[in-house]
Formats: sequence, structure tokens, C-alpha cells
Amino acid sequence: MTSGESALIQPVSTSDADVPGYVLEFERAASYLPEDQRALLRRAWAVGAAAHAGQTRRSGEPYITHPVAVAKVLADQKVDVETLVAAILHDTIEDTPLTREQLAAEFGETVAELVDGVTKLDKLHFSSRQEAAAESFRKMMLAMARDLRVILIKLSDRLHNMRTLGAQPAPARQRIARETLEIYAPIAQRLGMNLIKAELQDRGFHALHPLRHLILEKHIRSQPMVRREAMAKIEAQLAQRLTAEGLEYRLVSRVKSPWSIYNKMRSEGKTFAQVMDVFGFRIVVQSVGDCYRALGVAHSVYKPLDGRFRDFIAIPKANGYQSLHTVLFGPYGSPIEVQIRTEEMDLIAERGIAAHWAYKHGMAASGAQARAHSWIANLLESQRATGSSLEFLENVKVDLFPDEVYLFTPKGDILALPRNSTALDFAYAVHTDVGNTAVAARVDKKLVPLRTKLVSGQSVEVVTAKSAFPKPQWLEVVVTGKARTAIRAQLKQLEHEDAVTLGHRMIDRALEDLGTSLDRIPQARLDEFLGELRYPRLEELLADIALGNRMPAQVALALAQKEPAAADAAPGAAPVQRRGERILITGHERGVISFANCCMPIPGDEIMGYHTAGKGIVVHRMDCPNVADYRKSPDRWVAIGWDREVIGEYPVGLVIETENKPGSLAEVAAAIAKAESNIEGVEYLERDANVAVIRFSLGVRDRTHLADVIRRTRRLGVVHGVRRA
Repeated sequence: MTSGESALIQPVSTSDADVPGYVLEFERAASYLPEDQRALLRRAWAVGAAAHAGQTRRSGEPYITHPVAVAKVLADQKVDVETLVAAILHDTIEDTPLTREQLAAEFGETVAELVDGVTKLDKLHFSSRQEAAAESFRKMMLAMARDLRVILIKLSDRLHNMRTLGAQPAPARQRIARETLEIYAPIAQRLGMNLIKAELQDRGFHALHPLRHLILEKHIRSQPMVRREAMAKIEAQLAQRLTAEGLEYRLVSRVKSPWSIYNKMRSEGKTFAQVMDVFGFRIVVQSVGDCYRALGVAHSVYKPLDGRFRDFIAIPKANGYQSLHTVLFGPYGSPIEVQIRTEEMDLIAERGIAAHWAYKHGMAASGAQARAHSWIANLLESQRATGSSLEFLENVKVDLFPDEVYLFTPKGDILALPRNSTALDFAYAVHTDVGNTAVAARVDKKLVPLRTKLVSGQSVEVVTAKSAFPKPQWLEVVVTGKARTAIRAQLKQLEHEDAVTLGHRMIDRALEDLGTSLDRIPQARLDEFLGELRYPRLEELLADIALGNRMPAQVALALAQKEPAAADAAPGAAPVQRRGERILITGHERGVISFANCCMPIPGDEIMGYHTAGKGIVVHRMDCPNVADYRKSPDRWVAIGWDREVIGEYPVGLVIETENKPGSLAEVAAAIAKAESNIEGVEYLERDANVAVIRFSLGVRDRTHLADVIRRTRRLGVVHGVRRA
């Protein structure tokens, strides 16, 4: 540090007489640390207090009380000294003159890295508060990938802010509470930190809906099960039977939080009386075997509810949570949830990645931390392909959706996915390349479409093909952020590659009309032209030509350094006949050739192409009524045709007149299916007592395929007429 910088961190008196009570309370919570490390905490407080001198919170308290309270939340989790030091100093880079370099010099690079990871991006300029929050969140997730302790500090920071939320104005309370419920509480749950998650949820609910919170609290207190004698009776009976079995155990009673009850009522459409497991007990035993013995004891004391048993020990949740869950019929007719787990499972369930902190030298990360790292690695893979911070944040929210299904790979490995996930989500969860080339799946050895929704316990095998590629419709099928991001990225890449290929063909044809070709244009002239238009590479220019943002004829004239022919520019002239060959459609041109909805051309139709800015080439049938309007812009006409072999299906409309009687529609649909055509939509155009006129939207390969569909439907006795729409 320079002399000017070092003046910011000066020796400060740290005798007990000068230390406030809140610091001494924090130090008592950190008493598990060695004496030399506790001295470092005292030094961190002194530096932080000096840096924040003169700053106050909205409540009027000195600002330093907040970071020390954050550090106390972490000390209760018994984390390491570097995390506590970083927590005390977590707002210094953002809100005080202290720099990252000064923190690194005084407390080490690790502490500086942690503080920097938590620091928000308020000093940068964004178009909206939402974008700033999203970018700040993305930065925090990237910092988490380097060191998970960043999220521990951030969650503790958020928890203390929620505890002191009353000092904020009403709009800020609403915004902070919503953000807490949507992002931070789910992250705490995803990382297995259930104690922090539960408090964040309850305080967020209280701030967002104070009246609903109050009503639910009253309902909970008024329930007969909450009476001390009832709880005592259940506890005594369970304890008596557990002791008789010779089990060592710890028995804890609990009442479900207002937020948990509210969330269940809202998601399942239930009243308070219909919500089960409002009250419950946790039995903590010594071993996994004892868990199952204790389950038998619980079922012998009260009868279990059918279908309410869950074994999270055999199949843990994605965040590492393990426990046996069962719901029993208790006295007064109220259901009681019983959770049974070992001491180690209980520690991990309460503290998640903070349990058995593993950043000390020579220790391996715990299972919870390894799972957290794996989750964050998947998020990082997604964020590299994500277009914006807001999109990234939405994808993370999807992945934080708490309800999960547990699925088996063919090798017996377990994958956890959000509820309503499809076989396509599973494919992307296995690997991005597997998802990109997926064509179908085998669920419990039965072949199913990729859109099939999965349920827990199924075994899933993905069927792939090298020639397969993602389709835009897939975005409507998947629910996971990873799958959605991977599909979008691949579609963009395919569209760009197709655009470059088509643009190359278009400029080649335009240059051929001028008696030259792209290969014969001098490299110096090509580089000069790209520089004039500010294209970094030729591929970018070619893609713009295909997408209609540059006219190939004008680019060709500029490259060949020729003047445009007068006839070409004459308004209202007939389409210019080119000497070059037509561009042939193969079906691979996914993002740069589209087919007009007005006439719905299919392979075999006589067609023309119209070059449209931003859309590329739009294909029309030559007999389309709109073609007359396009004659006014002959320079945008594109000579286009069908290749000998065209892949894929193309939309077409059929108007079918049928008898209006039960079963007619089913007969027509069956005939279309036998012709191997997919029905995309059905619409009644007219309908009376005797006749129905129905428009079918179909997918066909070509005119021959369409003729087969028409022939099969015309043969039906219920059909009076068929015509192409």
C-alpha cells in the first residue's frame, strides 16, 4: 500500500472497555475459535467501525452494527474465521473508502475475494433496477463458484436485513420481501440451509402479506393440537415406545410456519383445515438402521396415513437432505408429520453447506458442498450461453423451484429435476450434447416422445441421433433453466450457420450475374469493404445478406465496383431474370427461410422468394394473391426452388366439409393419421344441423404426400368435399 492508502487502516484501540456490547455478544458466539483468531475478529471490527464511522442505518443505529450482526448469524453456524472477517467487512468496498487491495494487504487475499464477491454493482449504470439486481446476482453466482462462502455471507446479510426490515419504507419492504421469497430463500433451501430458509420465508411472508400472516398465526394457535397437554401426551407416548425399543433418541416437537401453510394452501387450492402435517415431531437417532426401527415404533403408536410415507434416506433430495417422512392420525383428528433422521442428517438438514465447514487445510468438501458446487457449475454452464442477466436470473428461479422428481439413469444413478420436467429436460440434465441430439426416450423401457412428463421412480434412457438438432418448439416443452438456455444457444448457432451458408449462395449468384465470383474478388477489396461497413468477419456480412439486412445485388455491385444498371432500379418493373441458378431449398435452412402463412407453400409448389429485412427470404406460392404487390420491388425477388430431396414437414391447410354427426371428426382424423400426417390444429369454420366445415392445419412432406391425405379423406362416407386452404 502507498502511504496515502495505509492511512485508511490505522491501529485502533480494541480493549474490552472500548468494545460495545453487541461485539462482545458476537465474540461469545465465536468462542469456538482459537484465541489468535478471535483477536483477528476484534481487529476486523475495529477496522470496519473506523471505515463506517459516521454512517447510520435507517433505524438510527451505527452502521457497523449490521455487519457484526451478519457475522453473528454465521458464528452461530460455526464457520471459519475468514468467513467471519469477510462478513464484518462485507460492505466496506462498496460503502467506504477502503479498497480491495487494502483489505488483501491487511487480512489476506481470501478475505478480499469474499468481500468483493458479496459487493453489489451499484456503482455501475444499468437501464433499470431489475437489470442492476440481475447483474449483481449473476456476479454473486460467479463468485460463489470460486468460493461457496460468498453465498453464506450474502444469505446472512439478507437475514439480518429481514430482521430489521421495519425501518424501511413500505415500497422498499415489499420489494425486498418479494426478492427474498423468490430468490434468497429458495437458494438457502437449494443449499440445504433450512434454518435460514425458514426464517427468510416467514419474515418475507410477514412483510409482504402481514394480514394473512396474522390470520394464519391465529389459526395455528387456536388448533386443539397446540394445547400443551395434547402435545405432551403424544410426546410421552412416542418417548415411551422408543425407550422400550432400546433406542437412543432426541425427540423435538414443531409447528409448521405460516409461510409453509400459506404456500401449500395456495399451490394445492386447500383450506387451512385441509392442510396436513401442520404439527409434527422430529426423532433424531444414532444410525440409519435406528431410523427404520423408529419408523416402526411411530407406526405402532398411531396409524399412518396411506400414501404419505417418503424415504429421503434411500433417495436424498438434490440439496443432500435425508430423512424419513410419515404422517400419522393423531388425537383430535389432526394429522401429525414425523421426521426421522440421524444426528448427522439433522445437522446437514439444518445448516446445509455450512455443516462441517471444509475450507480448513487438508479436509475434503462435505457431500452438501460437493452438491452445491455441482449445481453452481451447471448454472455457470448456462450463463455462458445466456443472452442477458435478466434471462439468467429467470433460469435460476426455474431451477430453484422446490418440488422435485427423482429419476434413474440406465446405470442406476439418480437425477433430481423440478416437478413437471419432461424427458427432454432429463436429456439436457445428462449432458447438453445428449439433449441437442435427442429424438425420443425410453421410460421404464417403453418408447415415449420427448415431451412426456416424468414422475419419481421412473428409469429414463435417452435415444439420440447424430443428425438430430433442437427445434424452436422444444422451448415450450422444457421447464429447467439449463435445458432452455442450451436450446436457445443451439438455435442461435444453427440459425447463424444457416444464414452464413445461404448468404454465401445469394452473393455468389449476384456476383455471377456480374461475371465474377466471391473467390475472384481481391482480398484487399473484400477487407476494405468489410471495414467500411464495420463487419469484423465475412461471415457476419453473409448472415446479414441472408436475413435481408443487406441486398445481395447491391453488395455484389460494390464488391465488383460496378454501377447499377438503370433497368434494375425502374419502379414497377417485372422481376429481373438472373442468369445464375435458383437457390434450392433443402429443408436445412431453419432460421433464414420462412414460409408465408398466406399461401403455405410446400415442396412441389411453384414458388418465389421475397427478401424481407430481418426475416430473410419469405417463400410464397406463385399463385399467391400477395405476389402482385411484390412486383413493385423487383430487386427483392429471389429466384428460388425446391431441391430434389427436401427434408422435414411443412404446414398446409385443408378445408373439409363433413356430415355434422358424432364420430365424423374422429373418422377424418383417423384417415389423416393413416396417411402419416400430423394434425397441428382444428377449427370449425361453419356448422349447422347437417354439415360442418372444418379447417385442419397439417404437416406434410410435399405435394405427393398432400395428395395422399386428400385422397384418403375423400373416400370417407361422411366427407362431402376437400380442398386446400
